[in-house]
Amino acid sequence: MSPQGQRRPRPPLPEETFTQAFGEGEGELVTLTYPKPLPMRLDRWLVSQRSEQSRARIQKFIDAGFVRVNGKTGKAKTPLRDGDEVQLWMPPPEPLPYLKPEPMDLDVLFEDEHLIVINKPAGLTVHPAPGNKDGTLVNGLLHHCPDLPGISGKLRPGIVHRLDKDTTGCIVIAKSQEALVKLQVQIQKRIASREYMAVVHGLPQGDSGSIVGAIGRHPADRKKYAVVSGESGRYACTHWTLVERLGDYSLLRFKLDTGRTHQIRVHCAHMNHPVVGDPTYSRCRKLPIDLPGQALHAFQLGLDHPITRERMVFEAPLPPVMEKLLAVLRRRAGVDTPPPASV
Repeated sequence: MSPQGQRRPRPPLPEETFTQAFGEGEGELVTLTYPKPLPMRLDRWLVSQRSEQSRARIQKFIDAGFVRVNGKTGKAKTPLRDGDEVQLWMPPPEPLPYLKPEPMDLDVLFEDEHLIVINKPAGLTVHPAPGNKDGTLVNGLLHHCPDLPGISGKLRPGIVHRLDKDTTGCIVIAKSQEALVKLQVQIQKRIASREYMAVVHGLPQGDSGSIVGAIGRHPADRKKYAVVSGESGRYACTHWTLVERLGDYSLLRFKLDTGRTHQIRVHCAHMNHPVVGDPTYSRCRKLPIDLPGQALHAFQLGLDHPITRERMVFEAPLPPVMEKLLAVLRRRAGVDTPPPASV
């Protein structure tokens, strides 16, 4: 460790320290081509292209020699020119030393020796991160499934996909390495299906539609995401169907073609119908009832069992607070009964 590191009150977190070289061990190699006629700094362009990575983490990749431009190790200020090939090697985060099992009351929808499907409540973060060391779904899963740490040995053991902290509903976790790989492929190839329900502000035009808009970091607030130009974001497509009109609100059903961070929330805000209760993307603070967060629920998850290949569909009932919200809105709108569950 460097003298500077020794003076710190704490040692660097494991995910901040890289011991392997470019292309060594486990990781993901991403190859990109710079498409612009005018030069741009390597670090700035990479940040715009990899919205799931923080600016600080991109800088660490560059400092560690994990970024090459036309085959040569790049630096933050390396100017990119039209047609340059950029290779980014992203090793997985190392396990955190404080990743500990914690007893937790999990709402298990299905479980066998290969996978477990959970109905996640609002307020539960999926995996630990610096500044959020415990009380996450992963901590609870490590107590429920003692063998989970053996899967990949990563910061997110067994996690196939994510749900935002205050988004409720179905999430699948792999309990073996084979199941993890096969389920991740299903997500990437859209074999797995994920459908959501959300209450939004306003009344969208028509009964259905699709929102196509690249998503990237918000240009003015790096903690948020936004619909941005194709060059600075990643392609995202959200299909929506109107389930119920509720006065000044609507109940919508969503199906995703992609799974970008905050995708439904960002796309709804982009079409001027933000999700009710969204603390990040909705400016409305006067709500029909108190909500713990956005009224967004992953109500259905479909997948092929990674071992038996049997098609399986899981459904999570709406959380009580969302049912209460709908009941209040129906009463205000003079709607007597909800639409059929199959809508």
